[in-house]
This record gives sequence, structure tokens and C-alpha cells, in this order.
Amino acid sequence: MSQDALALENQLCFAIYSASHAFTKFYKPLLAELDVTYPQYLVLLYLWQTPEARVTEICSAMGLDTGTLSPLLKRLEKTGYIRRERSAEDERQVVIRLTSAGQSKRPVAERILMEIGKAAGCSVDELTTMRESLKRLKTSLAAA
Repeated sequence: MSQDALALENQLCFAIYSASHAFTKFYKPLLAELDVTYPQYLVLLYLWQTPEARVTEICSAMGLDTGTLSPLLKRLEKTGYIRRERSAEDERQVVIRLTSAGQSKRPVAERILMEIGKAAGCSVDELTTMRESLKRLKTSLAAA
């Protein structure tokens, strides 16, 4: 193995790590308008598609455990964007419902998405290809 193979700039994992940091930095001022963190924003993205979901469903979609997700949901509830309620069918389950205040923030997220698209400097097709490649990579790594 050549020394160049071990160079930091040649590592896929570092490229993904660096891109993740760049995304987080870019998102921070955009998310200030919503008064949410990036993980809270991801929950809102999920709930804009599924306005009512069990905590376990959100955990599964986001790849988080309930210990990580629960405090995040409590903070979103304080903002008034969601309601947490015990399921009538099974009180062990907590159901998350998007409130009208949470739903009203969707246009802000649409503007954020447009800003990300502009900043990425890629076509929609290129972004789609990257996203699908990263999904395949995640699936392969999870299975390994």
C-alpha cells in the first residue's frame, strides 16, 4: 500500500466527515429562523411527511435510539411544533403529532432546501446521484 493511500485527503470517510461538518455549518444560520437544531429539523422533515407517528417509527427512520430522540422531542414540544401523547391503544407507546405551529414552518424549510441546493453547486441530477450513492454506502456498511 502506498503512503498516498493513507493520506487524509484520499479517505472517503474524511470526505464524508468534512462534508457533514460543512452542511452543519451552513444549516446553522438557516435553522435559526425555525429555532431548532439540525436533529430537530430532521424530525420536522419526517413529520411534514407523516404528521402523526410513534416515537419508535421516528427512531427507526432516523437511526436513533429513544434515549437520544426523547430529549430532542421534549425540546420540540417546548417550541410548540409537536405534541407528545400516550397512545390510546397502547400506553407504552408515545405518539408524536405535528401542531399547526409546526406545520406552519414548512415554507421556511422549503426555502432552506432551495438555499442548500444553490450552495451545493450541483445539478439536481448530481445531488440525486450523490444521495443514492450515500444511501447504498450506508446500507452496505450497516450490513458488513
